[in-house]
Amino acid sequence: MRDGTLSPAWRDAGVRDGFTLAAVGDLVLDDALAPLLEARSPDLLALLRSADVTFGNFESTAVDLAGFGGWPEAESGGSWLISTARVPADLRRIGFDLVARANNHTTDWGVAGMRSTDRLLTEAGIVHAGTGETLADARAPRFLTTPAGRVSLVSAASRFEAMSRAADPLGRVPGRPGVNALRTTRHVAVPAARLRELALVRDGLPPGSVRASVLAADDRDGTVTLFGTRYTAKSGPEPHTDDVEFRFTVHEGDRREILRSVRQAKQTSDFTIATMHTHEPGNYSRQPPDFFPEFAREAVDNGADAFIGHGPHQLRGIEIYQGRPIFHSLGNFFFMENTQQPLTPGAFDKDPTQPGETEAEFLERKRVHGVFGEQLWYESVVAVSRHAADGTLLALDLHPVELHWSGPRDADRGIPRLASGPDANRILHRLRELSAPFGTEITVEEGVGHIRLRCQIQ
Repeated sequence: MRDGTLSPAWRDAGVRDGFTLAAVGDLVLDDALAPLLEARSPDLLALLRSADVTFGNFESTAVDLAGFGGWPEAESGGSWLISTARVPADLRRIGFDLVARANNHTTDWGVAGMRSTDRLLTEAGIVHAGTGETLADARAPRFLTTPAGRVSLVSAASRFEAMSRAADPLGRVPGRPGVNALRTTRHVAVPAARLRELALVRDGLPPGSVRASVLAADDRDGTVTLFGTRYTAKSGPEPHTDDVEFRFTVHEGDRREILRSVRQAKQTSDFTIATMHTHEPGNYSRQPPDFFPEFAREAVDNGADAFIGHGPHQLRGIEIYQGRPIFHSLGNFFFMENTQQPLTPGAFDKDPTQPGETEAEFLERKRVHGVFGEQLWYESVVAVSRHAADGTLLALDLHPVELHWSGPRDADRGIPRLASGPDANRILHRLRELSAPFGTEITVEEGVGHIRLRCQIQ
């Protein structure tokens, strides 16, 4: 505008009317799969390839170990995920245009692994965001120009390894490569009687075990800090004396700057996707942490046309806010932890092998008896949203995906295919139940979920 201010229309998108976004969750795969999917699941590939833009979260390290100059870090994001150098180009062939990179596995193989992955994604023609040589670089939006409009992506993570957090330079101190992190602090709210009991435990610790400054803060705030966890008393009625709640506060500087990046992205593109990797309050939780819906809505208020959550490896609910979709988690799309090779020494330290077993047998035993031994980790959806020219959501179709949970071959587990029959209905009915608390109605017709919008703009 002539006075130097942006037009209020900056919040509106400028895409072709009917613009489509296909979105999925985590991409955990070990090698190229496009030829297999083209033969076995052409309908799934057609769905991904037909959208104007297709998005997923790349949660691995793509590296050619023959020429790799790095190594697996002593601490991983849970396991040392690795993909061959062929995977980024393979994902492009499958149909992916954009991927998030800020997550807890970004530096499983160190900064060298992060750089290798980013380079291979760029060479494959996939736009990626969330990592960089400095914090400003990791926070910056990335852009993809399509015939339907210019699309921007901002990627952040609330679940990350401490060593992964990027930092900016200061004076003579160089910047630190890593991820765009949203730091959070967990507060555990317990009934008042339980808080008094925890205070007795804290006060009974050996002298000097708790810093004086921590005790002073507890006295000031009415909290109890025990072994690094801060407890507070629940407010209001206590129908069940043993109920415990997790409450989170976010780092104000991180929140402000990530939202600034979202705003910058929208002001210089036609359609903006903001995305967050989170495990809180825990992977087993069907509900997102309390900070997540609020942050997602703030991102929409700052220009995001879609907010995509991933990380807990299972589906969470869908919300429509100001005519924009918020996916609290899209679960897994590829989830091939059972074929990860080679395994690191750290993997065996965590879960010792049995005499004579192969790596495949080790991984299958770990899966069956570990965290991911249940069916829900192997079910998700491809969410295809259709938008008006100004970005407003017109319709959302949810295509259920099943990752060979009950197939006879372990080698197929974690590879997606469109679900049908009872599998499709189970997945969609669960997602409908998870979305209802957000006021979202999902109808199921012929094995596909639909969100038909009335006037949902507040």
